[in-house]
Amino acid sequence: MITTHVRHVLFDADGVLQHLPGGWYAAAEPFLGESSETFLHAAWALERPLLTGGEVDFLAALEGLLVEHGASASVAEVYAAVWGTVETVAATVEVVRRTRSAGYGVHLGTNQAPHRRHFMRSTLGYDDLFDVSCYSFDLGVAKPDPTFFHRAADRIGAESGEILLVDDSATNVEAARSAGMSAIHWTFDVGDELAGSGTAALVEHTGHAALIDQLAAHGVRL
Repeated sequence: MITTHVRHVLFDADGVLQHLPGGWYAAAEPFLGESSETFLHAAWALERPLLTGGEVDFLAALEGLLVEHGASASVAEVYAAVWGTVETVAATVEVVRRTRSAGYGVHLGTNQAPHRRHFMRSTLGYDDLFDVSCYSFDLGVAKPDPTFFHRAADRIGAESGEILLVDDSATNVEAARSAGMSAIHWTFDVGDELAGSGTAALVEHTGHAALIDQLAAHGVRL
């Protein structure tokens, strides 16, 4: 049994709270065909500087990529069908709600560019779900930089040792621990649909029963 004094739980987004049903490559395939994987990796590279406050016009750059790959669909159509079809994982959302009902602070800690942050706030409803949201774009630093976790703790208004991270990336988990947080390496699934989103190949435990067990091991009993 792990002995902690956890008062807050910080949840990652992709691979923990949300997913794209069927996977990113399948969503892009109707527009890009065999170029889907190459196109998406190029698009994610364009997004990277935006995670910490870069000035790239993502949609304009994405439009250029579509032209480069010979796609006939408009950037609005592709963006809506791919980036705009991310959904919450209902069982994880229920764990978040149960955690809050048990008296813990529940918070979001995620690497996101502004366009995805807006979608997550308005469409997925994260402003209502969480007490505090820590988007990398707002913090000016991205995971796995330990500074992300120090700034998240400051925004939450808690000591690092009072915060437990749930993240699908082993690298992020280790970085959080180095910043003084407790951390759980977990994802709702390790299927192909997460292959393009940066999910670590090996995850300690999967499934929501395992998540609840791990929370309990850190003193968070729902």
